[in-house]
Amino acid sequence: MIVPEGLPLPAYVYDLPALDAHVRRVRRAVRDLELYYAVKANPDPELLRVIEPHVDGFEVSSGGEHAHVRALFPGKPLALGGPGKTDDELRLPAHRIHVESPYELRRLIATGREADVLLRVNPDLPVEGAALTMSGPFGMDEAGVEECLPLFTDRVRLRGLHAHLASGLDAPALIRLAGILLDTAHGEVNLGGGMAVSYADPDTTFDWEEYGRRVPLLRRTGQTVRIEPGRAMTAYCGSYVTRVVDVKRVRGQAYAIVLGGTHHLRTPVTKGHDQPFTVLPTGGGPALEDEPVTIVGQLCTPKDVFARNIVTSLRVGDTVVFGMAGAYAWNISHHDFLMHPKPAFRYVNGSAPTR
Repeated sequence: MIVPEGLPLPAYVYDLPALDAHVRRVRRAVRDLELYYAVKANPDPELLRVIEPHVDGFEVSSGGEHAHVRALFPGKPLALGGPGKTDDELRLPAHRIHVESPYELRRLIATGREADVLLRVNPDLPVEGAALTMSGPFGMDEAGVEECLPLFTDRVRLRGLHAHLASGLDAPALIRLAGILLDTAHGEVNLGGGMAVSYADPDTTFDWEEYGRRVPLLRRTGQTVRIEPGRAMTAYCGSYVTRVVDVKRVRGQAYAIVLGGTHHLRTPVTKGHDQPFTVLPTGGGPALEDEPVTIVGQLCTPKDVFARNIVTSLRVGDTVVFGMAGAYAWNISHHDFLMHPKPAFRYVNGSAPTR
C-alpha cells in the first residue's frame, strides 16, 4: 500500500489498481455465474466505479443504498434485499426484490406494481465453521415459503430463491451448501456471499477458481445461479492509516495510543480479531521495543482496541497502517462518538494518489 506524502492522519487509503486486479480475478473465476456486488460491504463511489464494469449488478439493502447506486449507474440491475422494507422501499425499481416474509410479499402486491421476486429462505441446514450465521429473523422457513407460494400473481412473479446462509466460509463449505440448495430449487438461485476473508492471514484468499469451477457443475436444467459477495471483493484494497501519539505501560501491559480509533474502523471490535498492521518508522519519540503491545485509539472505552499483545516496536510519531480495511470498516463504524474529526480519504490510482 502506497501512503501518499503529506497525508493528513488518520486517513483511509484505497488502492484502486489492486481492487481492479482482484475483481478481475473474481470475474474470470466465476464467469459462468451471475455476479452482483453487495454494496453494504463498502458503498464508496470510487470503489463502485472500479467494480461496476466487472459485475452484472448490485445488491442494495435500503432506500439509501438504492438511491446512491442508481445515481452512479442509472441502468445497472439492482437487487433489493434486507429485512423490514418500508412501503416506499417496496415501490423502488429493482431487477429483483428479495422478499423476507409472507407479510412483506402481501405488502408488495398491495402496491400494485410489477415485480420479480426471489423468496429469501432460512433453511435448517448445518453450517459449520462460519464466522456469522444468518439465522433468526432473516428470511423464511418452509412454512413461510409455503404461505407465499399461492400469493403470486401475473404482476408479482416468483423467479426463485435467495439463500445467504452464513459468512466466513471457505470454498469447500460454500460449494457443499450450494449443492444442497441447487438440488431442491428451481429457476433462479441467489447463493449470496459469505466467502471467507482471513484477517489473521491476509495472504490467504478465498479459492475463487475452485468455487467458479465446481458450482456451475451443480446447476440443474433451467437454473440461473447468482452470487453477491461483498467483504471478499473489497476488504483487501483499503488501509486505515494513523499515527502513534503516546506509549505507556499500565500494570506491566504495554500500550500504544494512535489517532482515531474504532469509531473509524469498527471491524476488529465487531469481529473480535486483531487488525493486521504494518509500522512505518516515522517517529522519534518514546518507544516500545520488540515486546507485546496492545494498540488502542482515542475513545473513552476499553473496547477501543485494534490489536492485542502483538510483538512489535513502536515510537511516538510512527505511522501505523492497518490493512484489510476495505469492507465493513468506515461505513459500519460509530462515527460521531466523542465527536473526533472524520478521517481523510485518498485514492491511489497507479502512481498518483487522488483526492
